Amino acid sequence: MDHPESTEGLGPLLAQLQLTDSGFPSGLYTLSHGLEGHFQVRAVHADDLLGLVRDLVRAAGTADASALALAHRAVSAGDWDELVEVDRRLYAIKLNEEQRRASTRTGRQVLDTAGPAFDSAPAVRLARLVADGAAPGNHAVVVGAVHAGLGVPVRNAVASDLYAFAASCAAAAVRLGRIDFRRAQALLREVRPELVAATDVALAARDPQDLHASVPAADAVAAVHERAEARLFIT
Repeated sequence: MDHPESTEGLGPLLAQLQLTDSGFPSGLYTLSHGLEGHFQVRAVHADDLLGLVRDLVRAAGTADASALALAHRAVSAGDWDELVEVDRRLYAIKLNEEQRRASTRTGRQVLDTAGPAFDSAPAVRLARLVADGAAPGNHAVVVGAVHAGLGVPVRNAVASDLYAFAASCAAAAVRLGRIDFRRAQALLREVRPELVAATDVALAARDPQDLHASVPAADAVAAVHERAEARLFIT
């Protein structure tokens, strides 16, 4: 007689899928992650999009994804001082106001939703720290804290959030009319090696001082984009 496969451990997996689903109201749909600005100043064309997304994923690996991994470990260890330090460090390395505002806006949106969605005790505690001004509440740190509380393994949390980032980039390019949905799916396949590499980099982070980002062209484009007369996205 065939025995059904065990469903043990599906709870954290399903919660992980819910948190990183494009339908989760985190506000990621309001972000183009710099794509709109690059198209506006004609710094990139549809044929160059893969290279840009690869660069953005690599940068996320040493910054937001690393912060997510550190936040996950801090919550798992009950070290809230460490989590606050990670959050502050991530905020500090975001060099323009547009990026900081988007990161904390979407982070706080996740905090607001995590209660009814997950009954998340880490989200409640982090929300108090944010309300008191002790922590800025960056999206990556919030997501890392929530994943930890849900029992999602840190590797899965990092990889799924990086995938959500890449998918958000692809969706933004579709909404901007630069590619169609078929090309968007091909883009996600082509960027997969960078997602794996960025996950490895993020998991190697051990200290808040390990967080860094070096994408000067993207920073310059973001500075122009935040002053653009017409914008579809907030980044």
